[in-house]
Amino acid sequence: MDRREFLSATRKKNKISAPSAPVGRTSSGLNPYTGPWTANEVAHLLKRTMFGATKADIVYFSGRSMSQAVDELLNPVAPMPAPPLKEYTPTGATTPDTNIAMGTTWVNDPNADGNVNNSRKDSLKSWWMGVMLSQDRSIREKLTLFWHNHFSTQTETVANAALLYKHYNLLRTNCLGNFKSLVRAITIDPNMLDYLNGQLNTKGAPDENYARELQELFTIGKENNPNYTEADVQTAARVLTGWRIDTATLSSYFDLSKHDTQDKTFSSFYSGTTITGQSGANAGDLELDALMDMIFSKGPEVSTFIVRKIYRWFVYYDIDAAAEANVIAPLAALFQSNNWDIKPVLDALFKSEHFFDVLNQGCLIKSPVDFAIGLCREFQIQFPDSSDPSKQYGMWDFILNWVRVLQQDVGDPPNVSGWPAYYQIPMFHEIWINSDTYPKRNQFSDTLVYLGYTRAGQTLIIDPVAFTKTLTNPGDPNVLIDEALGVLYRIPFSQAAKNQVKTDILLSGQTNDYYWTNAWNAYIANPSDMMALQAVYTRLRDLYKYFMNLAEYHLS
Repeated sequence: MDRREFLSATRKKNKISAPSAPVGRTSSGLNPYTGPWTANEVAHLLKRTMFGATKADIVYFSGRSMSQAVDELLNPVAPMPAPPLKEYTPTGATTPDTNIAMGTTWVNDPNADGNVNNSRKDSLKSWWMGVMLSQDRSIREKLTLFWHNHFSTQTETVANAALLYKHYNLLRTNCLGNFKSLVRAITIDPNMLDYLNGQLNTKGAPDENYARELQELFTIGKENNPNYTEADVQTAARVLTGWRIDTATLSSYFDLSKHDTQDKTFSSFYSGTTITGQSGANAGDLELDALMDMIFSKGPEVSTFIVRKIYRWFVYYDIDAAAEANVIAPLAALFQSNNWDIKPVLDALFKSEHFFDVLNQGCLIKSPVDFAIGLCREFQIQFPDSSDPSKQYGMWDFILNWVRVLQQDVGDPPNVSGWPAYYQIPMFHEIWINSDTYPKRNQFSDTLVYLGYTRAGQTLIIDPVAFTKTLTNPGDPNVLIDEALGVLYRIPFSQAAKNQVKTDILLSGQTNDYYWTNAWNAYIANPSDMMALQAVYTRLRDLYKYFMNLAEYHLS
């Protein structure tokens, strides 16, 4: 489904002419982008690399060149987010974590009590919402979620919440680093060892679970032909025998007594490579390094597989022949030539003519996280501060629950393949919108723009007046609508539609613009006048509700 098909259910839009491209929907490639650098292009870049694009962020990056903006997004300078805090009181715990004071972090405490860890896992997921809501001006959080989808694990399966936090921290810390190094670290990450049974993998009974996903989902992919064999899965499992979890230190270690020390020979796909069996103190590391070298010797397969996943996440779901030749192939070659560093690939992609191609703007359906977090950030909804973690986490949990209802439960993708919207052919991102989720998206936005959500005496709500004050000339209804749409929408809204909305909502059926201008100026002149405030508040509330209810709002 392209954006015009998605919008047809609501309104017929004018077609955008595509460049001549005999083998695809667009012929653009990785040549550096040299076109206009306006608020439109800035918003496109930010909405793809962050969760939403606030008015302040658009203004900030408009003061930089395209290249400078991409450089800043790919080079985070803000410190890593502070770890989650204890803001819960577990019920029914046999071994309660009374050693951890309320308001301090639990991430280094190895408590194994099931009830304690259930509380911690809920806390961890709410905390993650808070991290995304308060993200810095960089790609770090969007990319962390990308790697979470790629190296998918589930909180409901992993028993210890501290291992989950360490895993997420590993993804966040290495999201812009070296992919080969990240795969190696993930392979012996205690959370992954738990999730895919690596800690059960022993020489007497090799467990093939991780060895299979390492090749099928994490590096090689299953669509390559010829490809690795079932015997390669079994042999890789033998290489990885012996890795265990130290629950006291929340780390992994190698137990030589559980390791298969025999030689391991792979299929012709891997050129008959033999990994020499090791029996010394460093046996686990030596064989793991040899396995990584063998897998990454399949450079074209690995690089193409990963680049396609990056493309579908950040650009568009459909990779046709033109995109394969003009974008995927050169990016894959760049990935290999940079020794598997991730940042050069993203740098080339985000600075390319293809990324800013008009047909690649406004063409992706927002994921539930993009929708909910982006809405909160763009309208600058105020959340409780850190002085009361219970209130703060409670409000983050409200957002988490809505994202879960909309079918993207952060921390718990449906399976090891991640969310189907990123791999399920041919629907891909269309999966996010259906007869159940679309009305619920409107329910979420309606709740936040009307009554809000109140908990412990505090209310999460969109302040339409505060948002409007961020615009350059709110007294002019035409400028107001144009600028608001520039923040909220990624596709054109016809002038006829703008005029109708202006008349019906801002002018309350009147025909002269001054009807709104006078109301706004009266409020600005006396903000404490409740009647003046109500006159603009209700109209702005109804305007933004209308914009968020339309199909256009759900496109990025």
